[in-house]
Amino acid sequence: MAADNDPESEVFEITDFTTASEWERFVSRVEEVLNEWKLTESYVEKLSPEKGAYVNGSWGEQSQDVHFADFKFSISHHFLKEECKKENGRSEEDTLPLAMQDLLSMHNDFPPRAHCLVRWYGLREFVVISPGANCEAIISESKCNLLLSSISMSLANSGCQVPMFVQIQQKWRRIYAGECQGPGVRTDFEIVHLRKVPSQYNHLSGLLDIFKSKIGCNLLPLPPVDIAIRYTYILQDWQQSSWPQQPPDFDTLLGGEVGGVEFGNLPFGACEEPISELHLATTWPHLTEGIVVDNDVYSDLDPLQAPHWSVRVRTAENLQCLLGDFITEFFKLCCRRESSEEILGRGHAEEEGQENSDISSALSKLTEPAAPVPLSKLSVSSMVHSARKHMRRRRHIDESPLNVDVLNSILLYLFPDAAVEKSSDKEKTTQPNSVRTSEKEKSSDDNLFLQLKSAPSDSLTYRLALCLCMVNYSYGGLPAVTHLWQEFVLELRYRWENNFLIYGFHSSTTVGEDVLTGGPPDLRCCLLHQKFQMLNCCIDRKRARDEARKAQEGNKERERKASGGKASASSTSREVSQGKSWDSWSDSEEEFFECLSDQGEMESSQTEGGKDGSKVKAEGRLQPYNNMTLLNSAEPLYVPVTQEPAPMTEDQLEEQSEVLAKLGTSAEGTHLRARMQSACLLSDMESFKAANPGCVLEDFVRWYSPRDYVEEEAVDEKGDPIVKGELSARMKIPGNMWVEAWETARVTPARRQKRLFDDTKEAEKVLHYLAMLKPGDLAHHLLPCLLHAAIVKLKQEESIENIPSVEKSIQQATSQANKLLHSVNCDNKKLEDFINQLVTMETVITEARSLKAKFAADEEEDNGEAADELEKFVTSLLEEPEVVVIGAGQARIGRIIHRLFINAQRAALLAPVDDDLEPGVEGRKIPDFPPPAGREILLRTCVPRPAPYSKALPQRLFCVLMKDEFRLAGAFSADTSFF
Repeated sequence: MAADNDPESEVFEITDFTTASEWERFVSRVEEVLNEWKLTESYVEKLSPEKGAYVNGSWGEQSQDVHFADFKFSISHHFLKEECKKENGRSEEDTLPLAMQDLLSMHNDFPPRAHCLVRWYGLREFVVISPGANCEAIISESKCNLLLSSISMSLANSGCQVPMFVQIQQKWRRIYAGECQGPGVRTDFEIVHLRKVPSQYNHLSGLLDIFKSKIGCNLLPLPPVDIAIRYTYILQDWQQSSWPQQPPDFDTLLGGEVGGVEFGNLPFGACEEPISELHLATTWPHLTEGIVVDNDVYSDLDPLQAPHWSVRVRTAENLQCLLGDFITEFFKLCCRRESSEEILGRGHAEEEGQENSDISSALSKLTEPAAPVPLSKLSVSSMVHSARKHMRRRRHIDESPLNVDVLNSILLYLFPDAAVEKSSDKEKTTQPNSVRTSEKEKSSDDNLFLQLKSAPSDSLTYRLALCLCMVNYSYGGLPAVTHLWQEFVLELRYRWENNFLIYGFHSSTTVGEDVLTGGPPDLRCCLLHQKFQMLNCCIDRKRARDEARKAQEGNKERERKASGGKASASSTSREVSQGKSWDSWSDSEEEFFECLSDQGEMESSQTEGGKDGSKVKAEGRLQPYNNMTLLNSAEPLYVPVTQEPAPMTEDQLEEQSEVLAKLGTSAEGTHLRARMQSACLLSDMESFKAANPGCVLEDFVRWYSPRDYVEEEAVDEKGDPIVKGELSARMKIPGNMWVEAWETARVTPARRQKRLFDDTKEAEKVLHYLAMLKPGDLAHHLLPCLLHAAIVKLKQEESIENIPSVEKSIQQATSQANKLLHSVNCDNKKLEDFINQLVTMETVITEARSLKAKFAADEEEDNGEAADELEKFVTSLLEEPEVVVIGAGQARIGRIIHRLFINAQRAALLAPVDDDLEPGVEGRKIPDFPPPAGREILLRTCVPRPAPYSKALPQRLFCVLMKDEFRLAGAFSADTSFF
C-alpha cells in the first residue's frame, strides 16, 4: 500500500504504437521518390523497341539518396529514351506491364554495351536500390529479406509497374534481387552466382532441366522453349603479324632508336601491339528445343555454321606511343625552373668566366695604341670563338651532356648553310636566294602556324623545337637540352658578329633603296621566333650598312686615284681624329651620323641656308610624287628617302605600352607621350625638308596625310576658277604636335639622321635575352611549335588511314589549340589535357593500322572492292562497340577471321602449317577455334503459373558459363489473382 501512496507511481509512460518506425519511413521515402519520377502512372506502350534500339538508342539515368535509419542507400532510375509517345490512362486488365513484355522480346538479345540487367532480362526501364558509397554490402539474409519486403510494399502502395531491384552481396558479384508488380501478376527476379560451372549444367540440356524444374509447369505437352545461344571466342596471339615499329638501325648516327627517328621528323606509333584481343561472337538467335543437340557427349554448335557473327576488339591499356611520349616528356620541361648554371654545374660556369676573361683581354688589346697584329684578328668575334674552341678542347668528351657527333649533326641540321664556307661574299649573296626558292615549295597547310601562334614549318624555330624534343627524349634530358641551347646561342652570336644571316627566315622588306631579307618580327608567331627575326633584321641592317660603306670607300679610292690622293688624305685624317676603325666600331657611322662633332655645324649651315631655298642643295630624293609641285615654288614635290620604323617584338610593345600608360592623363604626360610617339614623324619631316628645299608644312601634309589637306574650288580676281587648299581642322588646333615637330625639324637627309633603329643595341639585347633564358622557359616558348608539328604529323598519318572520326577530332583539336595558345596565361592543366587528346588520336590511328595489317595479311583477293570493304570494317571496329560480319563465316571478312584463328591455333600447339592437310587419323586434326571463352544461353517461354489454370505469363532464364563464373539470372512470373 505504501507503494500505491508514492506520488511517483502515478506517473507512467504511454507507448504510441502509431508512430512511424524507421522501416516505415524508408518505405514512405521510396514511394515519394517513385512519385517524383512519375513512375506510378499507368500507361500503355504502343510500340515495342526496334531491333538495335538498346545499342543505338540513348539511355538516361537519375538518382537520389535515401536512408534506412543511419544507413545510406542510392536509388537510381535507368530508362531508354524513346521517341514513341506514351498514352496515359487506365490499363486493361489483361495487359501485362512493359517489363513482362520485354522478357519475351527477341529484338535486342545480347546488347554489346548496356547495363547488366538490360543484358540479362532485356528491360528498357528499371529502378535499382544499392548501398551508398563507402557503405558495407548487404550480405545477411535477414537484411536482404527486409529490403525485398520494403520494395514490395513500395510497389504495392504506389502502383508502380516498373521493376525494382536491390543489390545484395559484394558489388563485384553483381547480384540483384527484384520484383515487378502488375494487375494480378508479379515477376520475381533471382540470380545465382558460382565460381565454377557444375559439370551437369555445362551444356544446354542441363540448363533446360533447371529451367523446366523452376517453372514447374504441369501441362502436357510442355510449351516450346525458345533458345538463343551466343559463343564468344577470343584471339590473343598475333605472332603472324609484323612488329608495329621499324626496328632500330645501329649503324646510323641515331642508332638504337625505335621507329627510325631522324632530325626534323617526330616519331609515330606504338612500341607494342595496340590490339590485345579480338572477340568473335557466334550467335544462334532463334532455336527451339528439338532442333539443336548440346550435351556432355556431342554438340551441334559449330561456330562456322552460326548464322550471325559479330566482332569486337579490346585495345591494350596504357599503350606506349612514341609521339605522345615525346610531347609529354618535353611538356615536363616547361615546369622546370633551374637555370643553365644550376643544370650544368659549377665547372661549366667557371669555363664561362674564363671565356669572359678572354673577351675582356680582347677589349684591352683593342685599346692598345700599337698592335703588332692586324686589327681584324683582334676583333671581339675572333676572340670569342678562339675562347670557345679552347673551352671545347679542355672539356672532356665524357663530361659533355651531349655527344659531340650528335651535337655537330644537330647544328648542321639547324644551320645547313654552315656546311659551305661562309666567308666569301658569293655565299652571302646566294643564301637568301636559296631561301626564297624554298618558299615556293611550301605545303598548302603552312598557315596552321598562324592559328597556333607557333612558327612556319621551314623556319629555324620549328626545327629547333623538333631537335630539342628529340635531345630531351633520347640524348640526355634536361642537361643535353641546356648544352644544345648554349651552343645554339653561340652560333647566333657568331652569325651576328660576322654578318651571316640566320638560315630559315625568308620574309623581305625594303629600307630606302636596299632590299632586306630579314623582315620585321611577325607578331602572329611565338615570341622566340620574333626574337630570331629581330636578330636577323639587325644582321641585315648591319650588312647593308657595311656594304654601303665599302661602296663609298671604293668611290673614294677611285676619286683619290683620279685627283691624286688629296681627298683621300683629308678623309683619312678625319677618321683617325675620331679614333675609331671600321673593324672595331660596328655601328658604322659613315651612313648614320649620331651626334658627331661636325654634325651640328654642318646642319646649322644647312638650316641657315634653308631660309633661302635656292641656296640649299636637295638630298635624299627618291622619286617625284604624282606630278605635284611645291606650294611656294614651281619645284616638283619629291618623295624623300626615309628611315623605316624600328621593328619591335610583342614583349617590347607591351613594355612600351606600359611606359606610355604610366605617364598618366595630365597635360604634361600627354605632351610627353605624344613626343615619344612622334620620333618617326620627326625623322620623316627632316628627310622631307632635305629632299624639298623651301617646302612648308602644307607640302609635307599633302604627301604624308592627304586627308588633312582640304582643297576647294574658288575664283581669283580675274574670275578664273582656281583650287585653294588649307590644313584640316585638327591640324589647326593650338599646340598641334605636327606643327611643333615641323618647327623643330632640321634639314637632314635620312642617311645623316640618328638611327631610329639601333641594330647593334637591339641585337645585343636579343642575344642577352637568349643567353639568360632558362631551359624551362625555352621549352614553354617552343611548345606551340611542337604541338604544331604533332598536329601536322597526325594529319599526315590520318590521311593514310582515312579515319573520319580522327579527322574530325584533329579539326576540333586545332580549334581548341587556337584558343589555348593565344591566351595570355596558358593553363598547364589544360595543356596537359590537350596533349592527352593528341595521344588518344595517335592511339586510334595506330590501332587502325594494326587492324588493317592483320586483316590484309591473309587476303588473297587484291582489288578495290575488297580494300573498301576492309577499310569500312576496320573503321567500324574502332568506332562501334560491336560490328556484325555480314555473311558470317562464309563472307570475305569471315574467312579472314577464320584464318587468323587457324594460325593462332597452330602457333599455340606448335603444329606445322600444313598439318591439317596431311592424311592421317581424324583425331590428330587441330581444331580451327579454341574452346569458347564465354557461353551465353537464353531460355524463354510463356506458361501458366502457379496453377495450370492460371494466366500464361513470360518466364526467362539467362545463363552465363565462363571459366571462372557460372551465373543464372531468372525472371519467373506468377498469377496472383487467386493466390
